[in-house]
Amino acid sequence: MSTSAEAPTVLKAENVSKEFDGVRIIEDINIELRQGELVCLLGQSGVGKSTLFNVLSGLYVPETGSVEMQGEDITGKPGKISYMLQKELLLPYKTVLDNAALPLIIKKTHSKKEAREAASALFEKFGLEGCQKKYPSQLSGGMRQRAALLRTYLSSQGAALLDEPFSALDTLTKSAMHKWYLEIMEQIELSTLFITHDIDEAVILSDRIYIMKGKPGRITEEIKIDTPKPRSPDFNLSEEFLKYKRQIVAAL
Repeated sequence: MSTSAEAPTVLKAENVSKEFDGVRIIEDINIELRQGELVCLLGQSGVGKSTLFNVLSGLYVPETGSVEMQGEDITGKPGKISYMLQKELLLPYKTVLDNAALPLIIKKTHSKKEAREAASALFEKFGLEGCQKKYPSQLSGGMRQRAALLRTYLSSQGAALLDEPFSALDTLTKSAMHKWYLEIMEQIELSTLFITHDIDEAVILSDRIYIMKGKPGRITEEIKIDTPKPRSPDFNLSEEFLKYKRQIVAAL
């Protein structure tokens, strides 16, 4: 499935800059996420990717610029967009079901019983059926990431920020998670902005890639991945894949 350039914009940052103690970390960032897209933010460690995500999520207030989600100004307003960090941060003393249901309880949109029912109804879709009463320590790394992604989805309003969620997984598990996430994203109609410093991951997952470089960090290039989704299992061995990879290496 390819996403149309005419699809509605879900999330947009305009002229965003952020500094700490007088040092500019990111500068004049302009990005957008359209409905149904997976867009990767690709850059070396320390370039300001996580700082930008903290601005997009409302945790940091930028020195300049604004963040808009579905037409609403959410600059400096946390809780408007779901945000999943590198570690899945599941609460070890709660069952997988209660971890997943937590956003609905915190937002007070559901009673505890209703939240559990709503979360449990999605366990099969997320490949977690039968795990409701287990604890995070009883799950594999890939299964914990699925549970964390379910929790992220339940706290979302159609868009999610993911900060290197698959970086701790082994190669085979990561490959399986990539395939699964693209499938589930389409099924649940979730748009995703995704941080990575893994070029292969960016090309495999993305509709578009923003290259971030420098100190302060800036968006220096936007690369569109035109290969239609779903992509073939051996896409990462194709000349087309290598063409994109060479383009990205040159941009970095």
